[in-house]
Amino acid sequence: MREFTIMTDSCCDMTAAMAEELELSVLPLSLHMGEAVYRNWLDGRDIAFPEFYSRVRGGQDATTAAVSVGDFETEMRRVLSSGRDILCISFSSALSATYQSASIAAEDLRPEFPEARICVVDSLCASLGQGLLLWLCAQERKKGRTVEEVRDFAEETKGKVCHWFTVDDLNHLKRGGRISAATALFGTMLSIKPVMHVDGGGHLTPVGKARGRRASLLALVDEMEKTAIAPGEQTVFISHGDCLADAEFMAEEVRRRFGTKDIHINYVGPVIGSHSGPGTMALFFLGTAR
Repeated sequence: MREFTIMTDSCCDMTAAMAEELELSVLPLSLHMGEAVYRNWLDGRDIAFPEFYSRVRGGQDATTAAVSVGDFETEMRRVLSSGRDILCISFSSALSATYQSASIAAEDLRPEFPEARICVVDSLCASLGQGLLLWLCAQERKKGRTVEEVRDFAEETKGKVCHWFTVDDLNHLKRGGRISAATALFGTMLSIKPVMHVDGGGHLTPVGKARGRRASLLALVDEMEKTAIAPGEQTVFISHGDCLADAEFMAEEVRRRFGTKDIHINYVGPVIGSHSGPGTMALFFLGTAR
């Protein structure tokens, strides 16, 4: 049985240390901010995450770009030339062209490496939801599963990776076309915070709203209570837009309610953070359905 590499992109929002521990190959998306273009590396080598959020708070906007076909071809060729197969699990196709780039690169390389297996999965996930799916797939690989078996596991599991999040500043969602200008204005005046999730098609979808920041954080944990599968035994991921204290508050609430021990916290990276803004909070877990 040939060994295989799990490949992904930086919208998984994992720590660089976790990605290295899981032996992932991670390609960065990019963002244009000011006069510079930065790669969204997991270790923040081009632009540190606190610096990015500081600049956004100061009024700077950023535009983002998917991983190119050429970048995927270069990394896939490197892996395939070493005799390994590839399982590529990408950022949701509803939010980025990255899955399309990976699929085109895989198709282009198949004639060059006819003996290799190149599997590409649209995660329909974002941020540490994508990270959670990757973590679960890496555990399956450790059990000795084949690339096709782990691909099938990813396809079967991705619809159970629940994404619940809220944002602190509605104006970022307004700029991204997620809500109207009037909704952003009145929501801001009344301190209304949206409760949103990533649906089964990989789209960001408003589900409800809460009055005030603390209520919005508790609402995310309420959603976990409704659908989580054996929450005390899960690995749970939390991502934040430069608001670590809120992330730690949510983690403690998850521990208090469910007895969950394995909780990982990390930043929402600059590419997703360009659209969601500072103060974003997100909770990811396995549930009966999204």
